[in-house]
Amino acid sequence: MPGILLVNPFFEVLMQKYKIKPINYLPIYIKSKTVSYFCIRMNKDKQDIRTRWGIASKIVVIAVIVYSCASIGRPDGGAIDETPPRFIGSNPVADALNNTRTRIVLQFDEYIKLEGINEKVIVSPPQIQRPEIKPSGKRVIVNLLDSLKENTTYLIDFSDAISDNNEGNPLGNFSFSFSTGNVIDTMIVSGTLLDASNLEPIKGMLVGLHANLADSAFTSLPFDRVSRTDSRGCFSIKGIAPGTYHLFGLMDADQNFIFNQKSEAIAFFDSLVVPRFEERWRQDTMWKDSLTIDTIIERKYTHFLPDQLLLRSFTENYSERYLIKSERLTPNKFTLYFAGKSDTLPALKGFSFDENDAFVIEKTLKNDTIHYWLKDSLLYKQDTLKFALTYLYTDTLSNLVPRTDTLALAAKKIIEKNKEPDFKKKKKEKESEEQPEPEAISFLNINAQVASSMDVYGYISLMFDEPLQSYDFSAVHVRQKVDTLWKDIPFDYEQDSVRLRTFRIYCDWEPEKEYKFQTDSLAFIGIYGLHTDKMEKSFRIKSLNDYGAIFFNVAEVITPAFVELLNERDNVLRKTEVIDGKADFPFLASGKYCARLIEDTNGNGIWDIGNYEEQRQPEKVYYYNQLLELKVMFELEQDWNIKTIELDKQKPDELKKQKPNEDKKKRNTQTRNNR
Repeated sequence: MPGILLVNPFFEVLMQKYKIKPINYLPIYIKSKTVSYFCIRMNKDKQDIRTRWGIASKIVVIAVIVYSCASIGRPDGGAIDETPPRFIGSNPVADALNNTRTRIVLQFDEYIKLEGINEKVIVSPPQIQRPEIKPSGKRVIVNLLDSLKENTTYLIDFSDAISDNNEGNPLGNFSFSFSTGNVIDTMIVSGTLLDASNLEPIKGMLVGLHANLADSAFTSLPFDRVSRTDSRGCFSIKGIAPGTYHLFGLMDADQNFIFNQKSEAIAFFDSLVVPRFEERWRQDTMWKDSLTIDTIIERKYTHFLPDQLLLRSFTENYSERYLIKSERLTPNKFTLYFAGKSDTLPALKGFSFDENDAFVIEKTLKNDTIHYWLKDSLLYKQDTLKFALTYLYTDTLSNLVPRTDTLALAAKKIIEKNKEPDFKKKKKEKESEEQPEPEAISFLNINAQVASSMDVYGYISLMFDEPLQSYDFSAVHVRQKVDTLWKDIPFDYEQDSVRLRTFRIYCDWEPEKEYKFQTDSLAFIGIYGLHTDKMEKSFRIKSLNDYGAIFFNVAEVITPAFVELLNERDNVLRKTEVIDGKADFPFLASGKYCARLIEDTNGNGIWDIGNYEEQRQPEKVYYYNQLLELKVMFELEQDWNIKTIELDKQKPDELKKQKPNEDKKKRNTQTRNNR
């Protein structure tokens, strides 16, 4: 049966009839049968119950029963509340002068809540002790724990942290200010902060101003005025006094508003920042209806400048240097693992061996992982190697100083063998004497990476299990199938400058041709006397019909420069130098691509970070502003002026990992509509 709505007048009649004070209740939906039952019980109770308290207790019980049987819901109809809270007053008043109070109470016209206080709310000038900020009904209470500075404008920027308690409508860009002096400062500067390496917007990074123009201010003093970037990397510093400033960005790990840790990401603006304003006019349109304009009104407003400042963030090339661990997994090799980079290798001094020419050393570019291959069998047969290791170490003052440790490295396999019980050792020795196994011929393992279907620009990669004592590439053959015969073709090879056990072989491949890669035995001999066995790999080169190409005509580029071809995940696929304004990428598979250009100031072929002490900015990076969809057998020729589009608008949204926050009001509306 259809339900009816039980409302206040119904209960009021019952209360008056039984001479009972009304009680508070919620509107509820109940079925008509339940109402009839309720009325019958009430008539019966009138005859039986003699006191007001008895009747009241019955009504409470019945109300619980009715509520449990009711269909609870919210009445449909009525306008949805989309109005944010309205600021109606404060103590002290907004923009108060000569204020000395550290407790601020903000009053709103409805109950409010605070979201993301630590991420969104910021006080300027910055507070060393974090302020206490909490909601209380229709109020926000702020307690500033730092002492107030004289003749200073204080600004509490809430961003969109304040919203109404029910629907979550945000009060956007709300801030409150007061002054401890006779003047309230109102100047504003704004801009954008990006990651210098990939133009990614950085959220939650501090951006601050220093009136002290000494370079040391950034590393020794807190900011004078401060703000924080939003999800688009945008910032706006408010409440600034007229003057001249330096502008900085800081990912403040220790929350002291000072760049005092080399691990903190930073940004600095090369030029001085001078806040100013100008009067501008804008047009407001008054409409008669949705189609007809009534009046266009010109209104004057104050616009604050500069408003397009650009900061590029980076982390200086610094990390603490120390020895993480040392290990000797096999008798013939040990490895040292370091934190941080070093330009030099550590020095070893053997206690029971001569360290000169004792090793083949493999290292990484940063010298943070170093492999030592022991060349002498008398050396690697020792159970334990003891030596003094001298290396650069970061002390408590963050300086690199020499440090010497004594290491004793036992091979893991020897340790495991020594841990084996004696009876097991004797059993194995007896079994080997009774049934001696024939010696197996051991070869030096070679890992040849040869794709069965190779790209026309591909190469063959050879990797060995141990460093090589010698190699003979006359015993290596690359053969092409011509008709029914296999013909030797010339090739070039190179040894990797870092990974010494890796070689690459290059050929001028012909599309759609068949090839064989072959090695004779004894072509490669390792430092422990093992040699490679014969090997053969067959493969075919892809057709030109499997490829497309992208050609960039680059304008306004400062050479030297190079372009990196990127996939949809912003990963580098290829790199090419810009020559005469051109960057070409032939032989591409179908897919979506983008590109970024790096102005290679020092010509070393890599992107270099900046350094604040040297006042050196990171090398500039530019993005082609859209994804290119390439199909096979197609060529795309793109004109690319790297200066036409502003830097903060160049990187395509599809590549950005830091997505802009969805408009909160729009999100709340969608949530309500889905109820």
